[in-house]
Amino acid sequence: MKSMIGKVFNNVVRIGDEEIIFSNDTESYKLYHAQDCCESVYIESVVGDLSDLVGAPILMAEESSGYNETGYDDVNEWTFYKFATIKGYVDVRWEGSSNGYYSTSVDLDHEVK
Repeated sequence: MKSMIGKVFNNVVRIGDEEIIFSNDTESYKLYHAQDCCESVYIESVVGDLSDLVGAPILMAEESSGYNETGYDDVNEWTFYKFATIKGYVDVRWEGSSNGYYSTSVDLDHEVK
């Protein structure tokens, strides 16, 4: 996440409840989760306007998470990704549930074009 600080993106797009992609002419970052059989991970909410992350340097890119056990071998986990530019803040909340064996973490892929 820290490698995103200072970057300027010309496009930030949410693709359903599965991905958020930050891109410019030279690189892209993709937040996503590769689903496995006994889990469910999705974007639960986006608070703020993704367009506030376009055209200005990223000043903050942070992750925080927590979890609770909901019953026999069931775990709910949430992860917040907090982004800011001089234009505004955006909080992306990912929600995940599994039987406790599978990871519900969110992946960040960086691709240089």
